[in-house]
Amino acid sequence: MSTTADLIGEKLGRQFQALDRNKDGYLEWEDCQLLVDRYHKVYGLDRDDTRATSLQAFLQMYWQELLRHSGTENQRLSQDEFIQANRLASIDTSRVNIVEGSAHAIFDCIDANGDNEISKDEFARYLREVWEITSPDALDTFTTLDADGDGAISRQEFVRATREHFFSGDSNAAGSLFFGRV
Repeated sequence: MSTTADLIGEKLGRQFQALDRNKDGYLEWEDCQLLVDRYHKVYGLDRDDTRATSLQAFLQMYWQELLRHSGTENQRLSQDEFIQANRLASIDTSRVNIVEGSAHAIFDCIDANGDNEISKDEFARYLREVWEITSPDALDTFTTLDADGDGAISRQEFVRATREHFFSGDSNAAGSLFFGRV
């Protein structure tokens, strides 16, 4: 049976694998910038679009917090360093709240039509085109995220799931499904 720390570490490890685009075993700022560029391409965001600038600013702060909490002098993180830095940065809100910040910045991009909710089509696009997740059961995550069953993911539901990604030891929690069932 997994402990909470092991489950959170597994979720963060899957996040690391998804971010490590060149599969060299390290994350560098360039990997984060590639993620920003994918959002720009997928959602047709101009560099001066407020969603794009918010996402860019958030990811730069997130990266700096990871480096600050990693204890490394390098400008790159191994998977273990990434996991440990995320654990520390997610509970240290003295400079930036990475959990809340990521949820809002990402939600604003996924909600392409700006109606303050994420439809099933918007979520499918996010999984397929931003994260390149194509497994047939990936859209099951949508149903779990849509906690009230109204056919859309509200901002509140998305923020709650993001909190669960960083903090929940429940493998069935919505936030435990972002990068596949653990």
